[in-house]
Amino acid sequence: MLTTSHLTAQSSYFSEVKAVENQLDDVMEIIDTTKLKIKLKEVEQQFQQLPTEINKVRLGIIYHETALNLSFFSKTEYKGYAKKSFDLLSELFNATITPKAFMPFVASYRASALSLVGAETKKLNLLTQAFKAFAEAVNFYADISYLPQFLRGSVAENLPCLFFKKRKVAKYDFQSIIDKQEKNENFANWKVMSFTYWAWAKQHQSKKFRKQAILYLDKAISLDPNYKAGRVKAEELKKILTQ
Repeated sequence: MLTTSHLTAQSSYFSEVKAVENQLDDVMEIIDTTKLKIKLKEVEQQFQQLPTEINKVRLGIIYHETALNLSFFSKTEYKGYAKKSFDLLSELFNATITPKAFMPFVASYRASALSLVGAETKKLNLLTQAFKAFAEAVNFYADISYLPQFLRGSVAENLPCLFFKKRKVAKYDFQSIIDKQEKNENFANWKVMSFTYWAWAKQHQSKKFRKQAILYLDKAISLDPNYKAGRVKAEELKKILTQ
């Protein structure tokens, strides 16, 4: 049984993590590549002028977003950003002075960055290492932050069918986030939940789950009125499922 003091400490930690999330939100889940390129230069300049720990985390995350959204569409200019992200976040991950509230973000994005390094270099052993890092992040931080499971699920669902064992974890991760959101509406933000509801529907397209999938797609759409998260993909999938 959890004691009152333990629950108070957990609530305090959750608040601290949310405060950090507010400082990082503008560099996470950027799907507009024009905005991403502008933000990349901005964050790099911020870190050069003020190399604080939070700015280092921001830089590591924006490098991750650059690798995810730009490097695979460029032969030269944006190659290597996954490694840059992993190296920066590894410095924070291994440093004893990194604030505890930073760790859900550092550990989760570090694991995701390593998976991107594996994809870019085509080294499968790095993918295995990435999922071990994800497992640790989920074990330590999934109760306090959506991020470990959100990023692991996002990586897992995009793996080739050859990795069917790893792909299966995506269903568990996105369902887990939805369950936690239902218990605590502040667990994840609108942007994350828009992507999450779409991802769940994408994984449950059979007639057995059709009604629930469409319900979640409607949620994904309504949460994203300005098309900054999962709305485009949710509308495309809803059109297919309702034909």
